[in-house]
Amino acid sequence: MRKFLSILFVAISVFTLAIARPALADASTETIAQGAKVFNANCAACHMNGNNVVAASKNLKSAALEKYAMNSAEAIITQVTNGKNAMPSFKGRLNDEQMQAVAAYVLDKSASDWKA
Repeated sequence: MRKFLSILFVAISVFTLAIARPALADASTETIAQGAKVFNANCAACHMNGNNVVAASKNLKSAALEKYAMNSAEAIITQVTNGKNAMPSFKGRLNDEQMQAVAAYVLDKSASDWKA
């Protein structure tokens, strides 16, 4: 009986994960697409193609994000919320969902160093 319950539990877990994966992928794709729209409307003037027109070394490419400890959604959201140096704060202009979407988009694009 114990063996049967173990097998049943594993089967249910595998089945649940197999069904849940596509839904998670769609939500992620949707979030990144929303982030692209928000980024293009609010960030692209200074960060087109992941560059930085004010401080070139502090771009949005993978190596720079890692170097400046900005390679997490939390760090990007903090930067977008509060601003820093020449970057303005977007608090009050973007809501939490938009900031999370921008962070997802930046991290997604930085993984390919902003190549199409």
